[in-house]
Amino acid sequence: MTFDEKMAQECEVSVVMPCLNEEETIAECVRKALDSFREHGIKGEVVVSDNGSTDRSVEIATSLGARVVHQTKKGYGNAYHKGISEARGRYVVIGDSDNTYDFGEVHKFIEPLRQGADFVMGTRLKGKILPGAMPWLHQYIGNPFLSWFLNFLFHTGISDSHCGMRAFTKEAWGRMHCKTTGMEFASEMVINSSKAGLKTAEIPITYYPRKGESKLHSFRDGWRHMRFMLMYSPSHLFLIPGFAIMLPGILLMLLLLRGPVYLFGHGFDIHFIVLGGVMTLLGYQIIHLGIMGKAISAEKNILVDDKFIRFMNKNFTLEKGISIGLLIFFIGFLINVYILASWIGSGFGELRMVRPAILGLILIVMGIQTFFSAFLMSMIGMSKAD
Repeated sequence: MTFDEKMAQECEVSVVMPCLNEEETIAECVRKALDSFREHGIKGEVVVSDNGSTDRSVEIATSLGARVVHQTKKGYGNAYHKGISEARGRYVVIGDSDNTYDFGEVHKFIEPLRQGADFVMGTRLKGKILPGAMPWLHQYIGNPFLSWFLNFLFHTGISDSHCGMRAFTKEAWGRMHCKTTGMEFASEMVINSSKAGLKTAEIPITYYPRKGESKLHSFRDGWRHMRFMLMYSPSHLFLIPGFAIMLPGILLMLLLLRGPVYLFGHGFDIHFIVLGGVMTLLGYQIIHLGIMGKAISAEKNILVDDKFIRFMNKNFTLEKGISIGLLIFFIGFLINVYILASWIGSGFGELRMVRPAILGLILIVMGIQTFFSAFLMSMIGMSKAD
């Protein structure tokens, strides 16, 4: 048995703290965690994942009995990836080393894991936020909105999705497949735990004011979380808006195809059929981007067990995509050939078939787009074609 294997057997809990110049607070964080181990009979270790500190943080943590690992790649997520990968415990508790979280409450996070939970989230919003611990913009707008938005997109049921103190089993960590390297790591973990079907529990906690300068950037970090959540959900970013634009466009074109429509004494004519055509093309393009986004996400193992991906893998081939594209193209082409033949047959007189001409051109463009998109989807790896 190797030394690491022996230590893993003896260690039940690893407390992992990312650290970047936290000499004012790292000592108290380490002490609280170690005291919690002693008070509650927990066999554990404290792992400090240093992300390039230039102060005495490493020296202080080591002197108190923490095991320090070094992550040279900058980033909140990178620090956690390194620390968690080095953790020897069966259970892992994570939290910032700025003393805003009480590591004396480690045992509260471990108990649900012992009882069968896979993932335990702290919740400041259901616990207590001490005066000065969180700016009012974060407490009453930022964090509640980001948690609502994450739940709207991914249905996680988590009340405080950006609480930094959380715990999980090492097995659950392997199922989360977290990849991000920055602040969005916090959102990714919650989303992936939900997608993996992990059994989740919440623990109300107290959030304390930090000492020293905060490393958070309200709007920049908030946008990074928003950006990540949107990119992680191609359906909401592309498909839903695409259909919301395309379907009214199609309806508008069909209503005006035979002639102007009068409503409340106002006539809707050629200008609105052009508008419908533009909306149809725009929505169709956005839908295609969504399909590509889902395909790329599936290739990168970001989307797991997605119904749309399963459907496409089962039914889509390059040949089917080409055939659909050519069919749409030739319908539009034949419409315009008919218009041209009618114009020639009338002795090149006045052309009165503008409406079907617009429809034909729209179909030609959609057909060409579908044709080339089929090749792109196959290149991404979504197709079963040889």
